[in-house]
Amino acid sequence: MKKLYTLYILIITQGLSLIGSRMSAIAVGLWLFQVKGSTTYLLLIPFFNEITAVFFGGVAGIAVDRWKRKYAMIFGDLGQAVGTILLFVSAFSNKLNIYLIYAAVIVQGVFTLFESIAADAATTMMVPETHRDRVNAIKEMTFPLAGVIAPVVSGFLYVMIGIKGILIIDFITFIVAVIVLIFVNIPDPEIQENLIQDKESFAKELGIGFKYLLNAKGLFGLTIYVTFINFMINGPLELVIPYVTKINGSSFILSIILGVMNLGAFIGAAIIAILKFKFTRVNTILLGISISAVMFLVFGIARMPLLLGVSLFILMMPLPIINAMFKSIIQVKVPPRLQGRVFAAVAQISNAIVPMSFVLTGFLVDNILEPAVASSKWKGISFIIGSKPGSGISLILVLTGIIIMIVSLIVNNIASIKYVEERLANYEIKEDDI
Repeated sequence: MKKLYTLYILIITQGLSLIGSRMSAIAVGLWLFQVKGSTTYLLLIPFFNEITAVFFGGVAGIAVDRWKRKYAMIFGDLGQAVGTILLFVSAFSNKLNIYLIYAAVIVQGVFTLFESIAADAATTMMVPETHRDRVNAIKEMTFPLAGVIAPVVSGFLYVMIGIKGILIIDFITFIVAVIVLIFVNIPDPEIQENLIQDKESFAKELGIGFKYLLNAKGLFGLTIYVTFINFMINGPLELVIPYVTKINGSSFILSIILGVMNLGAFIGAAIIAILKFKFTRVNTILLGISISAVMFLVFGIARMPLLLGVSLFILMMPLPIINAMFKSIIQVKVPPRLQGRVFAAVAQISNAIVPMSFVLTGFLVDNILEPAVASSKWKGISFIIGSKPGSGISLILVLTGIIIMIVSLIVNNIASIKYVEERLANYEIKEDDI
């Protein structure tokens, strides 16, 4: 139980760090959209943040499995602090340089990878299998909670201390997280002697995580499915700010809807943290994704603020549940000494594809769909999504929901994915190890 309390302390400090990061992201994101007036510039921030996993995921995975996981987490937090310093340098010049912003985002993406992989792998050694869904859900709660708190706090503080002050707060939260990590004990799995002494090629070790996933066919298929879903939803979800702004125009309504959006994700994570589902984890994932798909349709057609908020609230509820269940499956099925590399392989597969969602979505909205709204060809679908500004984004949202529903129906009939929990043996951890 002592290790469980230690994990909760880490979740709290990492959550504070996340709030600081979200405050910085809000300030920088609003500046980009206001100054550039383009969704493409806005969507390039998450693109650069996530694409780093493709190039550095393997290295991070090996480091997590070879280092003490505590050191990997400290390394990740310190590196993210460096990214915040780069943003501060840009702000200090009183002219936010867009290239320096993207450079800072890349740095933070690299070191976030180290911290997140180490934290997910450490959870296995600190939490019994029966509590993992709940703990993963509590971890998932920190992101939407930061999404609720950060807009309010950053909006209030921005007037008084400006972007420089917010970046300083962000930096301090990273340092607090590092200090806490120094004084806590995080257990590590036993590392085989031949792994330490192995002098085989670095490239071979980079492929261990991928090899494990490929051999576990159901787990690999589930990874591809979850990756595709993330590809489909990430870009469209980043359109909430420009979409609501174009169809409503009220910054107050926008702030309320953004708060409701994050509250939905928080409530979803809280549900899985409190209640024990009777469904298998895979069936829970399939059900959650289907609910989100339907809500994409509703959100894309809706125009009234109340319906926009309700649909987005329900859309977001299953997402942290899906992430928590997916992480639990990996933690249960993969030996702890390999989890750093397997989680890294999952991140590389996901981030090789998902970041393109931001680029593709931004390009389609700015260059094709929104300009097409005023054309005569648009009349054929205008009775569903309208022909006013924002209707191009509406089409993206509706199509996203339809495609996700079709793919989920197909996956529901693939036995190797649907029954992976029954067909793939669990990795047994001795009670003394936890």
